[in-house]
Amino acid sequence: MQELNRSIILDTIRKEGPISRSDIAKLINISPTTVTSAVNDLIHEGYVREDGVGFSSGGRKPVLLRFNPNTRFIIGVSISNSSIKISEMNLEGCINRKEIHSTNFCQGQDMINLIIKIIKQFLESKENLQWCEGISIITPGIVDAKKGIISYNSKLKLYDIPLKQMVEDEFGLPTFLDNDTNAYVLAENYFGSFKKYKDLVYITIGDGVGSGIMYNGQIIRGYKGSSGELGHTTIVRGGLKCECGNEGCLENYINWPAIFSKVVTALMTRGKETIIRNLIDGDINRVTPAVFVKALNEGDRLCYEIMEEIVSHLSTSITNIIHLLNPEVIILSGEIVQENSIFIDLLNKSVSKRVIPILKDEVNIQPTSLEAEFEMLGAAAVILQEKYQFTI
Repeated sequence: MQELNRSIILDTIRKEGPISRSDIAKLINISPTTVTSAVNDLIHEGYVREDGVGFSSGGRKPVLLRFNPNTRFIIGVSISNSSIKISEMNLEGCINRKEIHSTNFCQGQDMINLIIKIIKQFLESKENLQWCEGISIITPGIVDAKKGIISYNSKLKLYDIPLKQMVEDEFGLPTFLDNDTNAYVLAENYFGSFKKYKDLVYITIGDGVGSGIMYNGQIIRGYKGSSGELGHTTIVRGGLKCECGNEGCLENYINWPAIFSKVVTALMTRGKETIIRNLIDGDINRVTPAVFVKALNEGDRLCYEIMEEIVSHLSTSITNIIHLLNPEVIILSGEIVQENSIFIDLLNKSVSKRVIPILKDEVNIQPTSLEAEFEMLGAAAVILQEKYQFTI
């Protein structure tokens, strides 16, 4: 009970500060003595600092308290099929240092070895590890967050990997592991602009396609932790073979590798005009999501046709989501989503035409408010949730 009260008090200061001890007691209905004792400990440990005085309704002016995010730090790790991103952040997700490493298409044990190597090299240059609150790792695929196990990731060939225990054994630091899109849902509530929504679906488009589901303020994980595998729902019967063993999975039609393949095919085909030719100066390796979105925003016909095809596939899946779950908002993230209002507009219009009439005016699809650092903020949010029990 003491630890729970402490977490609630710290979370209240984080959200409401600057705030006085007496206002904390009134706000969360805890005795002033309990608040004072917890606050004294939090100040001593550096999590909270006194910051000026407030107005008085009679008697002494109250001393105000504020959350102090800079006395501790977090190591965040984001794993994808193509890269491993690692950063040092404060307790508000502000990045002090960040590195991006290519996976060089590693899979299985080679991938695990690479993750450990990158973390080791990153920590070697960091002094005062006693102030590190832990390592937070987020990854696509099916994750048992409670046990810290990557249960299933077909692209990286990772099956039943106890990554949390492996990292803790190697570095002696508390380690947390979660599915990346579930982490982004938490981050939107801790750091983003969607705090008012308690029923939402978050979809990320990158090397694959994932989704996170929040219902009544709680992450929905499912029986085996596989809730939200939107990328592996079938949209084309007898379609492209997927690495998961199924056919016609959504992600094979709308992920970045699929878009890249269409662009490269067009570049290699005579008669297909596209602005991208000029943007990459003949180097196909320079075709990136940012280049694709730039060309789209400049009116490139090829990119628009590709985007229309993506919208057609994705709007089918989103319509199903709306009919099944009726979320207040659907949030999209990924490099092809950033600065891509054309995509969002087309998607909203397409879904509005597909849903049942009563829901037509309620379709609400928006880009993430976390901007480019959504992955690192997701990693930070996992620790805030698991270590501090901060509420959403």
